Amino acid sequence: MSAAAAGDRPWLDDAAGRLVRPFTVSDGRTRPSIALDLMSQVMATGAAPPVHLGPEHGQALDLCRAPLPVAEIAAHLKLPAVVTKVLLSDLVDCGVLTTGPAAYHHPTDRALLEAVLDGLRRQL
Repeated sequence: MSAAAAGDRPWLDDAAGRLVRPFTVSDGRTRPSIALDLMSQVMATGAAPPVHLGPEHGQALDLCRAPLPVAEIAAHLKLPAVVTKVLLSDLVDCGVLTTGPAAYHHPTDRALLEAVLDGLRRQL
């Protein structure tokens, strides 16, 4: 793909997938500036985003209009979790996202365990 054509096309190809390596999205960084786990809830603050956001930052911010766990955001962005955590930490650092504790259910919640068991039985 030529340099001129690169600006005209998305960074995805139907056959090849993502044309840009995921770690280029985070400028090669592999550690977020804040502690996030896969179930951490992230939500937009409503503050105006800085103008220097990349497209993935903007997509993540759009997803966070309602609280979402990090794992779900990574799935929507089709990026590895560690890259997503770096992007989200950038957004928290500039004040456009806030984080909350994970919405864990009690591990011995009988209803939750039964729902998981039912789901597993349907898969078999």
